[in-house]
Parts: sequence; structure tokens; C-alpha cells
Amino acid sequence: MTLDAVLSRVDTDFDASVARLMRLLEIPSISTDPAYAADCDAAAAWLAEDLTGIGLTASVRPTTGRAMVVGQGGDGGPHLLFYGHYDVQPADPLALWDSPPFEPRIEDGPRGKVLRGRGAADDKGQLMTFVEACRAWTAVHGALPCRLTVFFEGEEESGSPSLVPFLKDNADELSADVALICDTDMFDDTPAIVTQLRGLLGEEIIVTAANRDLHSGHYGGMAANPARVLAGILAGLHDDRGRITVPGFYDGVPPLDPMLRAQWDELGFVPGEFLGEVGLSQPAGEEGKSPLEMVWSEPTCEINGMISGYTGEGFKTVLPAQASAKLSFRLVGTQDPLAIRESFRAMVRDQIPPDCSVEFRDHGASPASHMRTDAPAFETARQALSREWEREAAFIGAGGSIPVAGYFQTHLGMDSLLIGFGRSDDAIHSPNEKYDLASFHKGIRSWVRILAALSA
Repeated sequence: MTLDAVLSRVDTDFDASVARLMRLLEIPSISTDPAYAADCDAAAAWLAEDLTGIGLTASVRPTTGRAMVVGQGGDGGPHLLFYGHYDVQPADPLALWDSPPFEPRIEDGPRGKVLRGRGAADDKGQLMTFVEACRAWTAVHGALPCRLTVFFEGEEESGSPSLVPFLKDNADELSADVALICDTDMFDDTPAIVTQLRGLLGEEIIVTAANRDLHSGHYGGMAANPARVLAGILAGLHDDRGRITVPGFYDGVPPLDPMLRAQWDELGFVPGEFLGEVGLSQPAGEEGKSPLEMVWSEPTCEINGMISGYTGEGFKTVLPAQASAKLSFRLVGTQDPLAIRESFRAMVRDQIPPDCSVEFRDHGASPASHMRTDAPAFETARQALSREWEREAAFIGAGGSIPVAGYFQTHLGMDSLLIGFGRSDDAIHSPNEKYDLASFHKGIRSWVRILAALSA
């Protein structure tokens, strides 16, 4: 059979696939640090050359930031757009890595062999599953099974400042019937298609009082303390049931679809095991919500960092002149991030006492994304995944945010099939990041099956 021949090619070429991935992982393409700009250029050039080698017409496209890579090939059938990102997070803290982050190596892991290195799972290993699937197709048949556009970004880990302008400027070229994104996880051993992503709102609060730090013996008890003011504001962001108190925050939060609830219940999620991996035991979200609702379909408000006063070694008795905090809101449904920002800031201003002032800094705002799972491509892909993994694939939610899926809806008018093969223990963004070789191998085979199914 045609499909069997391609799958066989994946298996026989797998060692070479791993070697190619390792070469890409050696490039420290850190987009957030200007010192690595040349490395980002090198990664983009490497990918463009690799796509050209498998028969696509590929090029590096400059932007005001890091370059994009676009490759096109195939003819007939549906037009598919595949998206991935070649930039990676910084490797800090380096002292916590067991081996150099950009010297990838194969090690034994809990489920078999793993490939360890920065970017192994996020997102170089994931995007290469698709590239290797295309390589196998062209090796066997001399051509791709349908019309295909491959689109790699180099700024995903630094807020994607060039992405929306690039999408707008190249909308005719990039618009397709459906987008494919490989930047998500499976659910334990269950293959999954993410159909809803939470949006993200980032806020920073800076409360200032005196014109300098004050001696706590001379001024304590009389002078305004911005650390205490800020702590009170932060403590009041949730009520006793864990609900968020920002006025109007829950406008646009939908009830969970009964079909999804039933699917999620069948996944057998054990919150104690999930939390146990990070040394915790009890869900701490809103009362009355199931654990999967808490991380997939309910909005959140979390304090990400707080700074004030003296934080060095030893002790210093001061009233700090300034206190600051960074917060993130994960959003669902049709929640409006800009409306929430204004409501949140008004709530904070109302709690600022005399002799204190407040300023705000925004750190991005994007709405939630929801995919239309009644579109035929979703069930077609789900069945193809199920055949490869020999277990029923599931439609799931994701607690994180992948803004590009929303941008594809808004600017290109298409939904995305978010299919990834990561694991919860891959340690993305952390020291000792890894990717299971089984995820890489079966991920390649999965894309072969999905390409065949969608093309048919």
C-alpha cells in the first residue's frame, strides 16, 4: 500500500532523522537575546536549506525582528499550512543542566530513550516530526500528497512582535484550508488534538510611596508602605471560594460543552499524580470545578513575581519606597483582554491610599481560541492519530496560550489542528529539556497518516 511504503521509509530512515534533529538543536537560536541574532539567522537558513532538499521551494524572509521561513510544494487536493517555531528559550540557569544545553545527546528516560537539549520538545523536535514526514513522502512518491505551505517563525519565545504584520502582508500566500500546528502535548499516552486554548493578559503593577527607602524604626507605623498596600491588593484578587474579584471578569466565560466534559471524564485524570510530579498534592483552584476544568476551560489570575525592599543576604529594616508585582490572566471563551485590563486597573487605582501612586506596564494581551471541531478535518485527523497510537485520540483543552492559532483565525480565516507529541515531563523552558524518541518517531508516522487522510 502507498501509506505502508511511506511508513516503512520513516522507520528505516529514523536514525538519520534523529541526526538531522540533533544538528538543528546544536544551533542556539535564542530569540530574546540580541547576542544570538546570528544563531537565529543560522537556524532559519538551515531549515530553508532542509526544506529545499525535500523538494519545497523555500526561502528565508526578513522581518524587523527574527526571520521567517516559508516553503511551498505539492499540487492538488487541500491546501495545508504547517506552522512551527525555530527559536528557543534561554538556557539559564546553566548550572542546573546535567549536560550542555546545546550539545544534544541521547539518554535513557522513564519510557525509553530521550533526546536531551534546549529546544528538543519546544519546538524543534516537534516541527521536525512534520518535516521528516514530508521527507518520507517525497522519498517514496517523488512529491507531496497535496498542496503544502510550511511556515516557521523565529520569535515565538519573545512575544512574536513580527508575526501579525507578516501574516497581514503575506495573507494570500499563507491562507489555506486548515493550519497544522505541532507545539502541544499528548495526554499521558493518549494522542490528542487541542481544540481550545486560553488567552493571555500580562500586567505589571508598580506602587510608589516615599522618595527613598525609609528606616522602619523612624517611620514605621506612620509612613505609607507600598509593599503592604500591594500585598493587600493582591490578596483581594480572589474571594474565599477562589473566584476572581475583578469586576466583569467572568463576562464571556461559557459553560463547558457536555461532549467535552464527557471526553475529559473518560481520560482518567488523577490530580494527585499530576501535582505529585512537582511536589504538591491538592488542587487549589476555584471550588466546584474539576481539575481539568481548572487548567483547560476556566480563567485564572496568578501572581508571577513580587519585588520590594531589601531581598539580599541578612536583614535590613526598611520601609521600601516601591513595590511591584507581575500578574498573568489566562482567559477563555469570549473574554475581552483589553476590557479586563481596564477593569483591573480601575480596581487597583481605587485601592491606592494617599501618599501612594501606581503605574502599570502591559505585557501583551490575546484572547482565547476555540476550534470548530465539527469541521471534517478534525475527525479525519483524530481517526488517523488513533490508528497510529492504537488508542482513541481525544479532543482536549490546553492551559497555555498559543496566540498564533488565534491570529490564524483572525487574519487568515482558518482554524488550526493543534497536534503535538510532547510529554508533561519534557521540562520545556526549564533545565534538562528532553523529547522522547518514541514521541519523535511516532510523531513522524502520525503526520504521515494525517497527511494521507486529509489529502484523501
